[in-house]
Amino acid sequence: MTDRIGLAEMEGVLGLMRDAARGEVMSRFRRLGYADIRTKSSALDVVTAADEAAERVITHALRDLYPDALIVGEEAVAADPSLLSGLGKARLAFVIDPIDGTANYAAGVPLFGVMVSAVAGGEVVGGVILDPVCDVAAVAARGQGAWLYDRDGSRRAMRVAAPVAPEAMSGNASWRYLAPDLRDAVTRNLPRVMGSWDFRCAAQEYLMLVDGKCHFLLFNRTLPWDHLAGWLIHQEAGGHAAHFDGSPYRVTDREGGLLYAPDHASWTALRDLLLGAS
Repeated sequence: MTDRIGLAEMEGVLGLMRDAARGEVMSRFRRLGYADIRTKSSALDVVTAADEAAERVITHALRDLYPDALIVGEEAVAADPSLLSGLGKARLAFVIDPIDGTANYAAGVPLFGVMVSAVAGGEVVGGVILDPVCDVAAVAARGQGAWLYDRDGSRRAMRVAAPVAPEAMSGNASWRYLAPDLRDAVTRNLPRVMGSWDFRCAAQEYLMLVDGKCHFLLFNRTLPWDHLAGWLIHQEAGGHAAHFDGSPYRVTDREGGLLYAPDHASWTALRDLLLGAS
């Protein structure tokens, strides 16, 4: 199998993600026992038997297709953090979030997703975000646009929302992990936008963002399984994203935050509104 990653290859990745979601995620949804759920860093940071099973299935399927690729799964990194060190140098790597929004999944709330990104030579070249409940997915390959794949096999192009003034924007600012001073500024300024909400699931929030259903997202933590796929799909859908200081997001970045908006001008205006002192 070639190392070239285009839209056709990411469609293949979507297929194996759907298989894993049906077999390991949806089959366990609302059927987990107490022994199937463990906490990690906090009560909202949990892992389930479904996360681990889905990651194993996706990992094995990707290794069959791309035997020389580095596979970086969220749960594998929890067991062996050194896996992350190769992500920026690998000729080809895949990053897996087997269930994003695990706290929702464990609580029986149908707001979760499965995400996989492809990285080549330190650049994100492909991304898939699957909603396994509705069986719809956002798929992108670098330079080939962003596409919504429906359960019936049809697809259509996705575009971000049209630029508007920040006061007319809606979206989510995930403020929980911000430094105290920045958290105070964001939570004080957030009521100045048109509307905000929190799904406790980056995958579902990205699905809204890249299809023009909201205008912005703000995150502090930049773990690769949470953001690489969404970042590329948003870019291919015409949007602009950067760290809070305006610098570009890189595969190896672990800090600096991320702010998404429809274009550069609206990004700048939104940053000034949300992160400003008043």
